[in-house]
Amino acid sequence: MARVAPYGTWESPITTDLIVAGGITVGQVTLAGDEVFWMEGRPQEGGRSVVVRRFADGRRVDVIPAPWNARTRVHEYGGRSYLVAGDAVYFVQFDDQQIYRVRLSGEAASAPEPVTATPGMRYADLAFDTPRARLLCVREDHTAGGEPVNTLVAVPLSGAAGARAGSPAGPGDVQVLAAGNDFYASIALSPDGRHVAYLTWNHPNMPWDGTELWLAEFSDDGGLVNARLVAGGRSESIFQPMFAPDGRLYFVSDRTGWWNLYRWDDAAGRAQPLCEMEAEFGVPQWVFGQTTYGFADERTLVCCYNENGLWTMATLRLDTGELTPLPLPFTHLANPVVQGPTVACVAASAVHPASVVRVDLDTGTHEVLRKSVEASVDPAYLSTPEAITFPSAEGRVAHAFYYAPKNRDFVAPEGEKPPLLVLSHGGPTSATSSAFDLEIQYWTSRGIAVLDVNYGGSTGYGRAYRDLLKGRWGIVDVEDCAAGARYLAEQGKVDGERMAIRGGSAGGYTTLASLCFTNTFRAGASYFGVSDLALLAQDTHKFESRYLDGLIGPYPEAREVYEARSPIHHADRLNCPVIFFQGLDDKVVPPNQAERMVDAMRARGVPAAYVTYPGEGHGFRRGENIRHSLEAELSFYGEVFGFTPAGSPAHVPLEPPLRR
Repeated sequence: MARVAPYGTWESPITTDLIVAGGITVGQVTLAGDEVFWMEGRPQEGGRSVVVRRFADGRRVDVIPAPWNARTRVHEYGGRSYLVAGDAVYFVQFDDQQIYRVRLSGEAASAPEPVTATPGMRYADLAFDTPRARLLCVREDHTAGGEPVNTLVAVPLSGAAGARAGSPAGPGDVQVLAAGNDFYASIALSPDGRHVAYLTWNHPNMPWDGTELWLAEFSDDGGLVNARLVAGGRSESIFQPMFAPDGRLYFVSDRTGWWNLYRWDDAAGRAQPLCEMEAEFGVPQWVFGQTTYGFADERTLVCCYNENGLWTMATLRLDTGELTPLPLPFTHLANPVVQGPTVACVAASAVHPASVVRVDLDTGTHEVLRKSVEASVDPAYLSTPEAITFPSAEGRVAHAFYYAPKNRDFVAPEGEKPPLLVLSHGGPTSATSSAFDLEIQYWTSRGIAVLDVNYGGSTGYGRAYRDLLKGRWGIVDVEDCAAGARYLAEQGKVDGERMAIRGGSAGGYTTLASLCFTNTFRAGASYFGVSDLALLAQDTHKFESRYLDGLIGPYPEAREVYEARSPIHHADRLNCPVIFFQGLDDKVVPPNQAERMVDAMRARGVPAAYVTYPGEGHGFRRGENIRHSLEAELSFYGEVFGFTPAGSPAHVPLEPPLRR
């Protein structure tokens, strides 16, 4: 029989040890014959990123041994940091950002050997140029000081023309293929090896604002000639150029207001829409190597698309335009790769953790190859998300997933309503999903309700919704998070006097702005959040250095707007406790953003806790830090909302202490 206990005090089997020990991240899936490769991020190994190889019989081996760490820092967020080509795996090593090669011999792998030796250079988005026996990739040059220089380059392999046989490629060996723009990404090679397509864009655009798709030919010396603009521009976002088996070029464009699929008709000089829908076949390109489609054969395209926050996989007949959804039990799908009748991707649902999944198109069946969370949790402890749409300011509506408290062992005292934790996702041009998340279940299984908000500006609902933050970051997102919390309180689902908000990075900014500019919340948790927008505009990495031009306005011309929306300049309006978590090696949102806010709060006598983690960057990867931050946050809510969490979670004292 369930015991009666106040919300927030429930004992739960979903512990921080379970989250860390049983949890990994999975991504960057690759198909190579009957083998599948993917990347695993392992908190229990200090956040190391490992290339994993799965054989046809189900055995798994690590391709790179410890302490090797396959993670690129191009754009700081990285992505597509390894490549399987023939009997070798190429990857970018995190420590020195150089490319290394592991040779595969049967079931064994050699020790990593260097392919490049160019200090100060970073590499990402690896592609294999078979006719010329070389790698194509994006290079980010940090050697000159100031803003790094991004180019599209070719890296010869040992013994190839231009390379010193047996030696890693140096600066003189690497051939620059495209230069002059601020950013390059999404390299695609034609099946015959004669053409290459790629994306490029310039400040102040972000890739979801506007990109250009270029198509070029290879010259005899391996350079590019006859480069021409195919699609895109300052206000059209192009995603994932890819050549079909017949050599025709496909891509995703949001020219209609939705990221839809197109085919380039070279003879006519125009793009043909394939399947016009009010759905998103693209995602914001925060990292390299993202995909939403691939080709099973010359007549069949396999795609994933998002409608109202939920993902579907389908086949698309290229001759008839017939779209046929596949009956898969997943609501979140990412980065599909296709090889004949086989599709591999990362998939999840509300009750199934993110996993590497293989789909057989011929039989319609699927197989889970690797779960991000291997530990099983009784569904009686799991809260199922409810997709809700609620009214917000100015007649808008916003979207969210609501998770009610759930734990088979406990019920709350009659008449008590649960505290609410509102989640503001990062980006801010990003989105939350209904995918199973142990951290959300960590809260709900303890008796804390969760509202995961897709505020205006989030992706998955078309460009018009995504553009709601244009010039209005710190307004629309704040209004929507507060409106969602008030909506639940008015519905009688949560305690309107015990509502908190948390977020990381841009979500941390929304958290702090919500606490300064509304009276909705009684506490907040900021993970490496932005407090001073002007400081961010002047002190961040290249990829996001002009991001705020669109979200706020150009700096310093819009200095007054920056000050008006920066929590640091309105700390006198923040009157509730806040806990801050910060990686000391964060280059995206440096520690001074948190430190200034903490100092301002404490100077006014408002309780604040400040937790720092040496060696962590933008996002925590080490298991001990993930564990500590969650426990400290739980203890913090207990102190603020007047409940005693079960067990002995880590406690960080508030300074000054909380007065009741």
